[in-house]
Amino acid sequence: MIDEIVREGARRMLAAALEAEVNAYIAELVDQRDDPGRRLVVRNGYHQPRSVATAAGPVEVKAPLVNDKRIDESTGEGKRFSSAILPPWCRKSPKISEVLPLLYLHNLSSGDFVPALEQFPGSSAGLSPATVTRLTTQWQADHKACGERDLTGSDYVYVWADGIHLRIRLAEAKSCVLVLMGVRADGTKELIAMADGYRDSAESWADLLRDCARRGMHAPVLAVGDGALGFWKALAEVFPEARNQRCWVHKTANVVNVLPKSAQPGARKALQDIYNAEDRDHALKAVTAFEHAYGAKWPKAVKKITDDVEELLAFYDFPAEHWIHLRTTNPIGSTFATVRLRTKVTRGAGSTAAALAMVFMLVEFAQARWRAVNAPHLVALVHAGARFECGHLVERPEVQAA
Repeated sequence: MIDEIVREGARRMLAAALEAEVNAYIAELVDQRDDPGRRLVVRNGYHQPRSVATAAGPVEVKAPLVNDKRIDESTGEGKRFSSAILPPWCRKSPKISEVLPLLYLHNLSSGDFVPALEQFPGSSAGLSPATVTRLTTQWQADHKACGERDLTGSDYVYVWADGIHLRIRLAEAKSCVLVLMGVRADGTKELIAMADGYRDSAESWADLLRDCARRGMHAPVLAVGDGALGFWKALAEVFPEARNQRCWVHKTANVVNVLPKSAQPGARKALQDIYNAEDRDHALKAVTAFEHAYGAKWPKAVKKITDDVEELLAFYDFPAEHWIHLRTTNPIGSTFATVRLRTKVTRGAGSTAAALAMVFMLVEFAQARWRAVNAPHLVALVHAGARFECGHLVERPEVQAA
């Protein structure tokens, strides 16, 4: 009974929204008339009813029909009203589409989708095995198109790189997904590229970076990644002018792994004192304190910090508002944390292309909810070459030129 009430409420709300949309469209064009003075845009009944799959269940909709007699002077074709709420092609809500790649990654074949979704109101409507197969083919095409798009106008100021090992039945046992994300000059985040690679090898990363350069990508100002030598070697080859920032999350894990458990809590606190310091000078003092506290007993752990201190503290040369984004590869890790949960026990994707397409769609859904970096207006200044000390702007490019 409650499901029926919810569906009826959804149907009425959708109908009211469609009516309001059409009424607003007609009211806006009420002064459009032909020579005899008749209005060119009027109501004309309703379209044939159609069922739309929603999270509330299948909802039958009768969309209002608009008779638009206006002619587009540039093309000579008749103009037509198209609903932004319920486009003509729409048969299911975006939330339903978002469920499908998750099911595929959960070891369900296309023939299992409808039985699996029977208890999810409305989801099984229109999801025949043939429909799902067409969707998965489309996802692979979308992933391919993303990997071939022109990057000439996308000036990425910051980039994050990480190799994500997922439990997906890829073609090679030692494969992983190489992910490159970036921040554009307006401060928005974007997935740059995602490809299958052999672990974190330099050649796999070089192939990915060379492909991005071929498609017009310019060198970023700062690249953030873990300690995998493969990425840094490839970056030095393809974009040698980019600065390096090591990920503190990965570095902390590497350091504490060589310490006894009794020393790990104190070491974590000492490492936090380094990357949370108010400026580079205080961070260097914290590095010295860490070396004095742990160097005698665990020189291997200290060496992991002292050998990479310049790369670990590179973020201090950028706006203080951006430090929280630049210290780690968390933008990739947080996004793929959900993907890992979805694929924890998955062995359903039968090919590399299918697996990458499923993961790509999950990232696409997540990308729509990504926030811009803090103080996005400062990203353009970084891109222009402005200099920052202790996180504050001290020199603008135009001042230097003068």
